Parts: sequence; structure tokens; C-alpha cells
Amino acid sequence: MASIVVRGLDDQVKQQLAKQAKAHGHSMEAEVRDILTKAARRPNIAMALLSAARDVGGVEDLPIPRRDDVAQSVYFE
Repeated sequence: MASIVVRGLDDQVKQQLAKQAKAHGHSMEAEVRDILTKAARRPNIAMALLSAARDVGGVEDLPIPRRDDVAQSVYFE
């Protein structure tokens, strides 16, 4: 297993992590590990769109949906 050190972490962030860890019944280290693991495994929407574009032959070939709705402005006083 790899280890990392995070320097320059804001004290308020550390306090929030400690609160979250306590609420979840984890150590702060386990809480941070869980957060990082979820973030790293979350799909990247930009990469997914690029992959989809490649599958259909490129961005130029992507269909453009027809827009029939009318733009409206809103005025607030």
C-alpha cells in the first residue's frame, strides 16, 4: 500500500475531516482514504464525452438536437 503526505492543509479543512470521520465512525485517516478512493474512481464526464465522440467518428459527426423552445428573459425589480 502506498502512503502520501498532504502539506499545507487548511486547519478548518482538517477540523471538518475530523468531524466527518467521527460522524462516520472512522479514523480521520480512514475518512480521507474513503474520500480519495471515491474521488479517484468517479467517472470523468469529459473523458466519457471524448470517448463517445471517438466512437461515432469524431465531434463533427455528433448530432445537434433541434431546439424549438423560445428563449425568455426575466426582469427582477
